[in-house]
Amino acid sequence: MTQNTPQSSSIVIIGSGLAGFTLVREIRKLDKAIPITLITREPGYFYSKPMLSTALASKKESDQLISTTAEGMATQLAINILSETEVSAIDTTAQSLQTSKGAISYAKLVLTLGADQIRIPLEGNAADEVLTVNDLEDYAKFRNAIASKKKVAILGAGLIGCEFANDLVLGDYEVDVIDLAPQVLGRLLPEAAAKELQDKLSDAGVRWHFSTTAKAINRNGDAIQISLANGEAISCDVVLSAVGLKPRLDLAKAAGIKTGVGIQVNRELETSEKNIYSLGDCAEVEGLVLPYVMPIMQAARALAPTLLGQVTALSYPAMPVMIKTPALPTVVSPPAKDSEGQWKTTGIDGGIEARFESPDGKLLGFALLGTATAQRAALSKELPPLLQ
Repeated sequence: MTQNTPQSSSIVIIGSGLAGFTLVREIRKLDKAIPITLITREPGYFYSKPMLSTALASKKESDQLISTTAEGMATQLAINILSETEVSAIDTTAQSLQTSKGAISYAKLVLTLGADQIRIPLEGNAADEVLTVNDLEDYAKFRNAIASKKKVAILGAGLIGCEFANDLVLGDYEVDVIDLAPQVLGRLLPEAAAKELQDKLSDAGVRWHFSTTAKAINRNGDAIQISLANGEAISCDVVLSAVGLKPRLDLAKAAGIKTGVGIQVNRELETSEKNIYSLGDCAEVEGLVLPYVMPIMQAARALAPTLLGQVTALSYPAMPVMIKTPALPTVVSPPAKDSEGQWKTTGIDGGIEARFESPDGKLLGFALLGTATAQRAALSKELPPLLQ
């Protein structure tokens, strides 16, 4: 069961997201008894975060997304959960944490701190009314904000923005999406594939505003007016920001742990400080920050034995990302940054197959839309690993 009194533990994990709980499960497969304390500023329940951008159309309230309570997780995994607990400092020399419930010592510490939604600077009297959805409480606020409303504007046409747009139009909302890029999923899709996804979402009711950005958000009575950099204006009831994620670094930085884009770790997922490890949305492994489910699973499987004394290096196979857009299901495995090659796009009945090939014809990445998603497993086998 959960406890509110701090206790010393062999392994301490900060964060109760997918990374934290997946790591605990992997440890428990190998060792049923080693003491584990999980500290979280949230209530400590378990839910599927990817469902936050797809639960509106199915009319799921926030509490319906909780699969297991904190008490259930503590019992099921035989761990101590310190819920609604803030960690203010890490003493790397004494191997202890300062928390809102007192000092806690650790033998091994794991940071699964997650990431925050990026907020772009905005002018206007309603700039502080812009919402983000990054956890269950955010989702509950968003559900409440759009109840009995009709028009939602989304800042960002990336993965999360597209998923929310599709979900909202399925729920009979009017949706405008604004992005500085000239297309959807600008970092993931070649132009022809992006156009196909845009068109399908347009057919479903999404309105696009590309190559521009929101400058000011002002409330005008019951409506919100968005002033765009291109001079246009959009009227809506609610504004949702989905422009991207930034790893949570403050706690690590204050402790003297090296950071780049994320908390920098080696192939064993250890930070620059001895006995402190990191994985998930906050971690950077050899320049890679991958805020997706599959990399988290791979990292947890590698880190669990390492924490128990069997040092294991992380490797990443090719890990395609599924974009949950029912209007046109999409699977993407983007080529590694700085890869030499070009996209070759082929239209097939009911979909598009786009291959990123090296000059000598090797497959380095792909984007599959519609019926082409059936090729996911076969093409994944051809891809080089992300981290060998």
